[in-house]
Amino acid sequence: MNSRKIAYCALLSAVALLLSYVERLLAIPMIIPGMKLGLANVAVLIALYLFDSKTAFGISLLRILLSGFLFTGFASFLYSAAGAILSFAAMRAFQKTKRFSMVYVSIIGGINHNIGQMVIACLVVENIKLLYYLPILLVLGAATGFLTGIVGEKTIYYLKH
Repeated sequence: MNSRKIAYCALLSAVALLLSYVERLLAIPMIIPGMKLGLANVAVLIALYLFDSKTAFGISLLRILLSGFLFTGFASFLYSAAGAILSFAAMRAFQKTKRFSMVYVSIIGGINHNIGQMVIACLVVENIKLLYYLPILLVLGAATGFLTGIVGEKTIYYLKH
């Protein structure tokens, strides 16, 4: 790993952690309790397109671990980890085909993040009826994925030029 990549990874990890913290501070009334905009995913998306999947996954895991220790606790860590792992796997699968734009890959990530969190929520509260929220979450995940995809696309454009 060269020094430029190390610097970028450190910067993207710090940005992801900072965006996680900012999301927790935002008092935006959301339709679903606990819903966030997914701003930290911008850093993971950028790493996925600038570097490789292992580096991007490492940044994602580092952000989840540090955010869990610093801001949220174990329960929130479980939800974040489940969502992030499923989201990352889906984004990587779609990105790997090279047939989809970064915005589309980000939308897929947003949708899958919510699916991962809902699976954990159903297991934790032992109530499958939570899945009634899933259609709303899928629409919101697509919308937030669209926004983070645009931010990621613009950021990479400016980094390369």
